[in-house]
Amino acid sequence: MSEIHIVRDYPHSPVKVWRAMTDPDLIPYWTSTGKGARAVGFRPVTGNRFQFAARPMPGWRGIVDCEVLEVRERELLRYTWVGAEGETPSHVRYQLEPTPEGTRFTYHHTGFTGIGGFAMAKMLGSIRTRMLTVGVPALLAELDETGALRPDTTLRLAQPR
Repeated sequence: MSEIHIVRDYPHSPVKVWRAMTDPDLIPYWTSTGKGARAVGFRPVTGNRFQFAARPMPGWRGIVDCEVLEVRERELLRYTWVGAEGETPSHVRYQLEPTPEGTRFTYHHTGFTGIGGFAMAKMLGSIRTRMLTVGVPALLAELDETGALRPDTTLRLAQPR
């Protein structure tokens, strides 16, 4: 079984990082370093079903079906991930830990099986690394201490094609 495990330290409070990761209006800003996915119907509430929706591409319909499994505000978000109809769900975990310098964020995605799963984990791992290394820091720099987007932000969302 393949997995994706990425750890990043951000010089921002857990309040700010949590909001960047879980506010449906903010998620497209950091996912725009990938395909600009929107979290449709997302709420950080156990049992909530939602979708990540992005531009379709050959071999992918542009939708990931998800269900929130566990939430501990500012600490943990776990949800299922189904990228293709009939696919066995994989599992994503966001874990936030306060550090003296800010917040340690851990992204863990497990449940990829077989050769196809290995290839998917490699592709998604590269995309997630870019999102967490480029997209999230750019967004965090544009948020105030409560996690609200500054009115004078220079960030722009990817435009759907």
